[in-house]
Amino acid sequence: MSNLTKNVQPLQDFNWDEFENGTVANVSKEELDKAYDETLNKVSEHQVVDGTVISVDKKEVVVNIGYKSDGIIPASEFRYNPDLKAGDTVEVYVENAEDKKGQLVLSHKKARLSKSWDRVNAALEAEEVVQGYIKCRTKGGMIVDVFGIEAFLPGSQIDVHPIRDYDQFVGKTMEFKIVKINQEFRNVVVSHKALIEAELEQQKKEIIGKLEKGQILEGVVKNITSYGVFVDLGGVDGLIHITDLSWGRVDDPHKVVELDQKINVVILDFDDEKRRIALGLKQLTPHPWDALDANLKVGDHVKGKVVVIADYGAFVEIQPGVEGLIHVSEMSWSQHLRSAQEFLKVGDEVEAVILWEAIEVKYPVGSKHTAKVRNFTNFGVFVELEEGVDGLIHISDLSWTKKVKHPSEFTQVGAQIDVIVLDIDKENRRLSLGHKQLEDNPWDVFEEKYTVGSIHEGTITELLEKGAVVKLDENVEGFATPKHLQKEDGSQAVQGETLPFKVIEFNKDSKRIILSHSRTFEDPAREEKRAAAKKTRATKKDDAPKIENVAASTTLGDIDVLAQLKAQMEKGE
Repeated sequence: MSNLTKNVQPLQDFNWDEFENGTVANVSKEELDKAYDETLNKVSEHQVVDGTVISVDKKEVVVNIGYKSDGIIPASEFRYNPDLKAGDTVEVYVENAEDKKGQLVLSHKKARLSKSWDRVNAALEAEEVVQGYIKCRTKGGMIVDVFGIEAFLPGSQIDVHPIRDYDQFVGKTMEFKIVKINQEFRNVVVSHKALIEAELEQQKKEIIGKLEKGQILEGVVKNITSYGVFVDLGGVDGLIHITDLSWGRVDDPHKVVELDQKINVVILDFDDEKRRIALGLKQLTPHPWDALDANLKVGDHVKGKVVVIADYGAFVEIQPGVEGLIHVSEMSWSQHLRSAQEFLKVGDEVEAVILWEAIEVKYPVGSKHTAKVRNFTNFGVFVELEEGVDGLIHISDLSWTKKVKHPSEFTQVGAQIDVIVLDIDKENRRLSLGHKQLEDNPWDVFEEKYTVGSIHEGTITELLEKGAVVKLDENVEGFATPKHLQKEDGSQAVQGETLPFKVIEFNKDSKRIILSHSRTFEDPAREEKRAAAKKTRATKKDDAPKIENVAASTTLGDIDVLAQLKAQMEKGE
């Protein structure tokens, strides 16, 4: 026993009898209990009060509200807040001040619900970022606990990227923005995507601003289609066409890349606004033709394997990425051979003789051909000149006059289209083709016809928010803004109307004609008013009284008379 304990002595005058009988200093035990109770909070049932977290574990949370006993709340009611800790202040609903076991019964869930509707409405108005707990999956999205309300998170609003595995989000606490509330049905829609879009838009602008042809970037495979692969470059998407995936023949892009795979790509091309970006994967590796024997020439014998059979011939791969065509007419001296399938099949090992080797020999720049439309992209049409020989007609090379928004407006898959070879990329074995170049540029003629100030009849074919598309002669289109569509009676021109239009701007380079209907009657009225005002000023000038300069109008005769008069006056004096 310590010295301190030894020195502790009981009070000499303490009345142990009174203590055992429940009275101290003439005060009863009941009075002491009453005084003790009065020092604690008065707890009213079915009210929401603030409490302090005493402890947190996996099963329960102990909360003190200043009452004689603490309340115990299931930990599941706090799943939306994984950071909850002792000392935090939380709202609780008093279910029962004292149950059969003498326990204070509290609910955090009911406390949240009592004010939740006001909170979500305030959060929507203030565009506040709120925390929510993803409870489970549902049709088209997820159910999220926000302030105790079950809100809907559409699948498209989880992330900026398409989500393939929804289950990975169940049980997670995330930040959301409330985007829609249906007051009548008390439905709440939230979005996580909205929070990151603004940041992503800025990131997107920075990426687009730095894009250059030939630049190599890292991206993530976002989507795989039959015609190519979409790659996310960090908020900006680009397309690797199937022909740019590999130097070898690709029948299924899934065999080359897989979803969510990180790959390096090279920028091949993009439109003026850099919204459509063409990417290449095969261009990052040397062209297999470069590995061919430099001494290989026409007349040499080569061995290879048949990879594709068509009626008109067989394609033979002499090494990966390098193919040659054996035309059906070159397979046999027999006149009865009508189809290549009669002679060869895929997988056959064959020996062949090189008849020609350069694509520029068969498809020189300026040569005209008929091709078959294979598929579209937003920036052009991929066509096939013959099996294994593809080319691209850029959207701007389809028509001199028609503003083509998407190639599908101009032609269709499987259709025949006349083309002219504009350029050959020998290194990449790519052909750039044109369709409009088969005709003379009509804008040379338009320049002389649609001079600024000239008036032409036009039909409004399309009404847009920014104005109207007006069809003129020769299928050329002009554009008129809303203020130039006002008619003389004050009404607005409508789609389908044919009206006179005055050319107020002509730009041959950008193929733009800006028109105005209102100027056809406003300008003459303005000129008439100006002419009338000029005439009025001239009339006023003619009617004004004439004040002559006496000195200037005095003649020599007048001067003599004055001299004589002066002499007489002097003589009289």
